[in-house]
Amino acid sequence: MSLDAYAEKASCERLLSVQRWTDKLLTFRTTRPAGYQFVAGQFARLGLEIDGEIVSRAYSITSSPTDDVLEYYAIVVPDGKFTTCLDGLRPGAPVWVEKLSYGFMTADRFTDGRDLWMLATGTGLGPYLSILQQPDVWQRFAHLVVVHGVRHQEELAYREQLDALREQAAARGWAARLHTLRAVTRDDRPPADLLQGRITTLLADGSLERVVGTQIEPQHARVMACGNPEMVTQVREILRERGMTPLRRSGGGQFVTEDYW
Repeated sequence: MSLDAYAEKASCERLLSVQRWTDKLLTFRTTRPAGYQFVAGQFARLGLEIDGEIVSRAYSITSSPTDDVLEYYAIVVPDGKFTTCLDGLRPGAPVWVEKLSYGFMTADRFTDGRDLWMLATGTGLGPYLSILQQPDVWQRFAHLVVVHGVRHQEELAYREQLDALREQAAARGWAARLHTLRAVTRDDRPPADLLQGRITTLLADGSLERVVGTQIEPQHARVMACGNPEMVTQVREILRERGMTPLRRSGGGQFVTEDYW
């Protein structure tokens, strides 16, 4: 898309900072367009000018809707046109942010339920970081369960931030208990605090539920799954076998999913 055409639906913002977790994983922040609105769990569409044209991609927003800046969690895709350019940017570089936010994987769509399970592979963790910064989520649910699956333990980003959210909630007297379960698939001997295996395997054999001490079933559990499309598809199948149905705009349902590429 040409720059002139894209400028009609996007705002030219600035890159503020880049934090690198590994050589392929990074968190980056941009300024926030005036009047920009989003619901925790939604994603933004960002554009970079490359070779005279705008290349755009979608990224979940990890920051809170009340923050003054926008934060995103990204993986650098080998030979990917957008992320290769992004990886080379420095603070101050222009980043276009479309004026509308997108997505329906938001916790406020669940009208009932006791436990909120948030399953993620890789950078699919992003929307949950925003959701967990919302006080109402801590007050609505008894258990908030984040399950983050990666290949190697060095890819387990945002550990300190999740721990800080737990401490903040306790200090403020928020009712929910946050459980953070982390799993690796390619480390032979992970530390004792990590699970080993794919999220779908750990879900199917009951390992996740045994660690948390509560069941994933239609009456009390509400589930989000975000990340690898294969994982998301298998999670849907497992949940349907347990009598759970996808969340619909008209109401009802116990789970919502989002493929992350």
